[in-house]
Amino acid sequence: MRALIVDDSRFVRDFLRGLLEERGIECEEAADGQAGMHRVHEGAPFDLALVDWNMPVMDGFQMLQKLRTEGHPEMKVMMVTTEAENEFITRALDAGADEYLMKPFDGEALGEKLAMLGLVEA
Repeated sequence: MRALIVDDSRFVRDFLRGLLEERGIECEEAADGQAGMHRVHEGAPFDLALVDWNMPVMDGFQMLQKLRTEGHPEMKVMMVTTEAENEFITRALDAGADEYLMKPFDGEALGEKLAMLGLVEA
């Protein structure tokens, strides 16, 4: 399984990479949505994208919209963000996000979301 981690925080990217690689998930990273889209277009398909909302160049919501406009129905998209208001959650889910994980989170919370997506066993 391949995951794309898109977040402008190196700490968050490293944290997510560690949690995912413990589960045997191969990871690539990007620091903004535009770089994330470049990764999507340049290589093998991803099974999962974990995308922050607030980033420079192209934010996570714009990246989500672009992913869904272009297709990529096989790619699960999880927003991983500090935006905790219902308005943000509703907007993301309506735009095609498969799941929403609020920062801060731990490995257990991430595991639960991955299980809800059917990507790992509960």
